[in-house]
Amino acid sequence: MAQTIAANTLDINEIFKILPHRYPFLLIDKIIEFEAGKRAKGLKNVTINEPFFQGHFPGHPIMPGVLIIEAMAQVGGILAFKSANVENKLVYFMGIDSARFRRPVLPGDTLLLSLEVKRSRGTIWAFRGEAFVNSTIVAEAELMATIVER
Repeated sequence: MAQTIAANTLDINEIFKILPHRYPFLLIDKIIEFEAGKRAKGLKNVTINEPFFQGHFPGHPIMPGVLIIEAMAQVGGILAFKSANVENKLVYFMGIDSARFRRPVLPGDTLLLSLEVKRSRGTIWAFRGEAFVNSTIVAEAELMATIVER
């Protein structure tokens, strides 16, 4: 039977307990689905108040693609951390393959980040990630992470 967490969700306070990231580097607001060892979905509310909008296409703000990938990696990090059932460890982002950016992400958008475990072996995890806005895919990538000592 799949392990579930708080009815398959994590709020921001639970995310703070897992990820060491803080403003402005924490890029997810909530985990809305979680199935240990299989998949997770997270949300990022994109607002004009994000610090990167000051310098990324002033007058035509677009969320940087690298930050969309980082948000995916953070959801994947939570998925690996909670699936491995470890404490006092960190999840390091190791690699990106086949990244594609399909549509711009704009202020006011809600980014849905969907991660699926492709394989896990020991402390190494591989994921397939997709990002959506209003059910339209905006980015996708294959990601790798490892669990390390804190």
